[in-house]
Amino acid sequence: MSANPVRGEAQLVLGGQALRLRPTFTALVAAEAELGPLFAMCERAAAGQLTLTEMAALLWHCLAEAYPREAFAHALVQGGLANATPALRVLLGQILAGQ
Repeated sequence: MSANPVRGEAQLVLGGQALRLRPTFTALVAAEAELGPLFAMCERAAAGQLTLTEMAALLWHCLAEAYPREAFAHALVQGGLANATPALRVLLGQILAGQ
């Protein structure tokens, strides 16, 4: 199933597989529990100071499909950070603006 931008979803292609990212309340709460305040994370991203750990964790928590975390992190690095940036931008925008 492809991402639905009306629902705030983003698509991330890793290893030829299209993954749907959905920033649900549950996903964002889980990401915040691990990473700390999401607003502060958005500020770090805007300043170019988002870490790979933060990026991978946020994207993984927002996955709509099950994907083992270690395999996801490996595929993320293999695909290159530039590949994940558009999806990350969508998620950060949803965190700040909502739907």
